[in-house]
Parts: sequence; C-alpha cells; structure tokens
Amino acid sequence: MATHTSEPKEQNPSTQNKPVAYNRSQIILYLIWTFSIAYVIQAGVALLYSKGQIAIGQMLMSLMMFVPMLGVALSGNNLADIGWKPQIRKNFKFILIAWFSPAILTAIGAALYYLVFPGHFDLSGNYLIQAAGSEALETLKEQGISYPRYVLLASFSCITYAPLINMLFALGEEAGWRGFLYPQLKAGHGRKNGLLFGGIIWGMWHWPLIWLIGYEYGSEYFGYPVTGMLLFCIITIALGVFCDWLYERSGSIWLPALFHGAFNAAATIPLTMCKVDIGSARLLGPPPNGLIAGLPLIVAALVLLLRG
Repeated sequence: MATHTSEPKEQNPSTQNKPVAYNRSQIILYLIWTFSIAYVIQAGVALLYSKGQIAIGQMLMSLMMFVPMLGVALSGNNLADIGWKPQIRKNFKFILIAWFSPAILTAIGAALYYLVFPGHFDLSGNYLIQAAGSEALETLKEQGISYPRYVLLASFSCITYAPLINMLFALGEEAGWRGFLYPQLKAGHGRKNGLLFGGIIWGMWHWPLIWLIGYEYGSEYFGYPVTGMLLFCIITIALGVFCDWLYERSGSIWLPALFHGAFNAAATIPLTMCKVDIGSARLLGPPPNGLIAGLPLIVAALVLLLRG
C-alpha cells in the first residue's frame, strides 16, 4: 500500500505493499473501460429480464464480474504483481476469516432484523415459489425434502463449498478493484479516502441493475431506485474495507476473492426465510445489504478502518 507504511513488514511482505505510483490518467482510462462494458452488459441483462429470460440474464451477470479484471488489461496496466500465490500455510488464519466471517456476520445481521420484524420470518417456501416457481417446491416434496430442510442444506453449502465456487467469479472483480484501483486511490488520496472512494465506485458500478431490474432490493421501496443505489454504496464501502484488509494482510488476491464469494453465498440465505413482498423493509434486511442486517458488517469494517 502506497501511503500507509506503519504495518510491520513481516505481516505484509506482499507485492501490493510496494510503492504505487499514482496515475490519474490510468485510473480514468480504467474506469471508462470498466464502466462502459459493464453498463452495456447490464442493459443487456435488463432486456433479457424483460423477455423472461432470467436464467440467461443471471449467467450474463456472473460473467460481468470479470469486467474489472478485463478493464485492467484494456487500460494497459499489469496484473502480474497482484499476488497470485495463495500462500495457504502463511495465510491460514486469514483464509478462515475470509471463509467463515461472512456467514457469521450475515447470521448476526439476520437475527437483528428478525428481532425487529419477527412477522417477516417465513419457512412456508413462498420465497422459492417466487424465485423459481411452484414446480421447484413440488420437486423438493417429491424428493422428500421439506422446505426447512432445504434452507438448512443451503446454509450448509454457504459455509462449505459455495465460497470456493463463488471465489472463482469474485476473482474477476477483486483483481480489478483490490488489485489495481484501491492501491491507486490510496496512493493518491490516502488510505481512508481511497477506501471511501473505492467503495462508492464499486457501488456505482452496479447502479443500472438496481434501477433496471431491482437488483438486491426489488423495486417496491421508498425512494426507488435512488435510496437503493445510495444504500448499496454504503455496503460496498464496508465490503471494500474488509476485502482490502484481507488483501493487505495476506498478500494474495485470492483472500478477498474468497471473502467476496463467501459473502455472496451467505447473503442469499436470510431471504429464503423471509416473507416475500416486504416493500421498503427490504432496505433494512434481512440480507446483509440492508441497513439493519448490514450493521455487523458495517461496524466490523469501521473498526478495521479506524485501526488502520
């Protein structure tokens, strides 16, 4: 990290902690590529959703996660020195944090949300019906799987293999955000401002989806879509702090990718236990991108930010 050198060298022997030469023109070129390609893809996703081709649209969103990595290459920057070795033995403690802390933070946040809105807790299977149709719930019944058991199986996957699968897609974003953009922003604006600006940029990168298809929050909430856009930036700031902390400590781009993948896996679980069509309450939870359910993540990120 370029402007923060107080960490002991033995904790941060990684390549990204070498001095970074701030280059404003490179950042602008990177953002032009990364945003223009992603926004075109998101317009395509919205078109697919409008035609009912949701599965294809979701596949396209998954592929979009590689755009930040592509943006680094297209803007003429180097991906070679961002820490491709996982260094498992050295980073074992941080691997555990990256793997399991998203599930823990998500569970605490969901518990807070359901304490405030106990009437929203629902294990009837209506969420699955809305997401995949009534046939999906019938298929579970034919297989002898009750909906509560389905939720337990999904929860088990989010702390076992799902983070690893999601990590492969999250790597595309992490190589761009944490590997290139965040070091540049921290070099030019200082650590705290760099993390703040990086999180806002990361959130804005998702804005067309929030507006066009109700990404993350639906469309039946107060101030749609602006409140959802602003709230999502708060969450991406917090996520960015956590991912950057793991990157700094581990020296490996795989660690923030693992955290990112684990977060994406865990974030869907609280929704499987929630009533559908909760309106503006969706801005509060129950997934960790809501204001109440996201409090554990936000507080943890604030502690990391203030501790440096």
